[in-house]
Amino acid sequence: MENKENKPPLTILLASPRGFCAGVDRAIQIVEKALEKYGAPVYVRHEIVHNKYVVDSLRQKGAVFVEELDEIPTEHAAAPVIFSAHGVPKRVPEDAQKREMFYIDATCPLVSKVHKEAEKHSAAGRQVILIGHAGHPEVEGTMGQLPDGAVLLVETPEDVTGLEVKDPQNLAYCTQTTLSVDDTADIVAALQEKFPHMLGPHKEDICYATTNRQAAVKDIAGKCDAVLIIGAPNSSNSNRLVEVATAYGCAKAMLVQGAQDLDWQWLENVKNLGLSAGASAPEVLVEEVIDTIAKRFNVSVELQKLVEENVVFNIPRILRDEAA
Repeated sequence: MENKENKPPLTILLASPRGFCAGVDRAIQIVEKALEKYGAPVYVRHEIVHNKYVVDSLRQKGAVFVEELDEIPTEHAAAPVIFSAHGVPKRVPEDAQKREMFYIDATCPLVSKVHKEAEKHSAAGRQVILIGHAGHPEVEGTMGQLPDGAVLLVETPEDVTGLEVKDPQNLAYCTQTTLSVDDTADIVAALQEKFPHMLGPHKEDICYATTNRQAAVKDIAGKCDAVLIIGAPNSSNSNRLVEVATAYGCAKAMLVQGAQDLDWQWLENVKNLGLSAGASAPEVLVEEVIDTIAKRFNVSVELQKLVEENVVFNIPRILRDEAA
């Protein structure tokens, strides 16, 4: 029997909410249901969500991930193609239609809401400013709802200083859904100061899950010697959680993809460890991290529940069970 006395004590403050959000859960379900209904292969344009564990497990079930539609072999042209949760530029479904492909859109409904906002503002004659990270698939998808050059991208308050617009009286802004709540507030303040007539969204663009996960990390950061965030290096919302932990009083914070990335030297002398997971990280990875740490430390887990989440998004009708 293992001797607990030989292991140093470690309290894990487990943030809640954490991990999968409704949009990610829906996107994964869409791929799984498509595989059940149509069989393999099912093609997915871009990673369905930014998490290697999720992508690898779907790949094992028969999903094939591509970056562009022209990578799909002609002999598989009839296979379903799924667009990722991050959303796609308008040219992608248009291209799929030209190729007579059968596609299913797994764009998160909260991202689709931002797409509609951008289109509505543009139709009303307003120039759209998007707050987001250049090169992120969600940003490319939102900017791609309008013609090239129609959307101006800003990443920092400093970007606002040199921003040139067509008409300061006719502006509106939207934001990427996975940004830092605090950083975005600073950029919005800079925009409003420079362009007082600029319109914003009726309801905050940053999604409920991003906001809740950041709030839960803020809640535990000051009580921890270190904070671990489970998520992928290319996951925007996971990276923001690391930044939030540091900004709100934790001396050190680190992003890990899973238990295999744990750095034991980094965990030396840590008595209180904060633990959370990005919106595309499954709970199994959280459990593996806790179990692996428990092999070296005498672990006690304290759940720090901030709010209850009960948001569910329906999957497309074509994939729902007939009885449903």
